[in-house]
Amino acid sequence: MNGAASLLFALCGVLFLGAVYYMLASKKPGVYPPKSILRKRAVALGGAGAVFFLLAFILTGFS
Repeated sequence: MNGAASLLFALCGVLFLGAVYYMLASKKPGVYPPKSILRKRAVALGGAGAVFFLLAFILTGFS
């Protein structure tokens, strides 16, 4: 259980870093793909990171 929770926490961190990267990229002028697509990617990665964080938090509660 601890290994699975650690893996989920690590995956959560990577997804949140990806969300921050895409959010910062959407603030730069003259980027491709368009800013709206970058924001959608950031929201998707942030949402997935939140889901994995909750799963990892639940797993640590059971162990």
